[in-house]
Amino acid sequence: MRTKMRPLLLVCCLFFLARVCAAQTSTGTLDVTVHITPTGARPEPVRQFTLYFLTKSYADIVKEVEGNDVLPTREEFIDNLKCTPQLKKWLKAHDVMDLTMPDFDKLVTPIEIMEVPEFLAAYQRSNSGGVTNGMPIPRFREADREANPEKYEKLKQEYIKALKRFVETHSSTVTGMELELGGVNPKYQWDKLHADHKKKIAQLAPDTAQTKYLAAKADTDMDGRVTVSGLAPGTYWVSSLGMDASSGDRRLRWDVAAKVQAGQTTWLALTNINGVDAFSSQP
Repeated sequence: MRTKMRPLLLVCCLFFLARVCAAQTSTGTLDVTVHITPTGARPEPVRQFTLYFLTKSYADIVKEVEGNDVLPTREEFIDNLKCTPQLKKWLKAHDVMDLTMPDFDKLVTPIEIMEVPEFLAAYQRSNSGGVTNGMPIPRFREADREANPEKYEKLKQEYIKALKRFVETHSSTVTGMELELGGVNPKYQWDKLHADHKKKIAQLAPDTAQTKYLAAKADTDMDGRVTVSGLAPGTYWVSSLGMDASSGDRRLRWDVAAKVQAGQTTWLALTNINGVDAFSSQP
């Protein structure tokens, strides 16, 4: 009986070995080394650093995530501002978001100062307290707005005309009004909107990469080397998912494509050449 079983076991073993060999030859291997060269120094291995082997470029994954969290356009942002319609109209007509920027006084005209309530209030505050000689004084009173609206409107228009002439003949009085526009400056909200968006993308993109496009991940050894086998033939991107590897004065991140072929080992070296300086890049 044992003599009859031996051929059968031999056949089974050969079949199993054939399946293993077939599996090995139908997949490929990526052998990656990671080195950083600090300024004026020799290349150093990046040790115990996690690399992700993706089926899609991390840069494209970031774009995909951004596409699901689209920022409002500049015009949409301005429409949602809590300010007067006149200021919204001015912002849309000018490529300006920072009302406190230097030389703002050169961007605004006397007519615009009169038409935009925020500008008029800022101009009045910057020239209040008797610091500007000859500046017209408003003679209309808020009490007349309802009690005597015709008188109120007449005196107000006379003041606006006189003030406009004063601004036109005393252009230097516009200088400094930008210091009074901090409370209505939309740049703070605009910058926060983009900073929050950038932070959100930086959090979501790595998660998306690992849940949808991750083929493998592994840590480099003490020589800065990592080997991943059993990869189906195709193109993979070896990525640090926006995380930085540092050595000396260099901080690098990678998103490098490598083609895997069945039954072969693909060698890839991650260095300063194909890395991106984290100080000058976006994730």
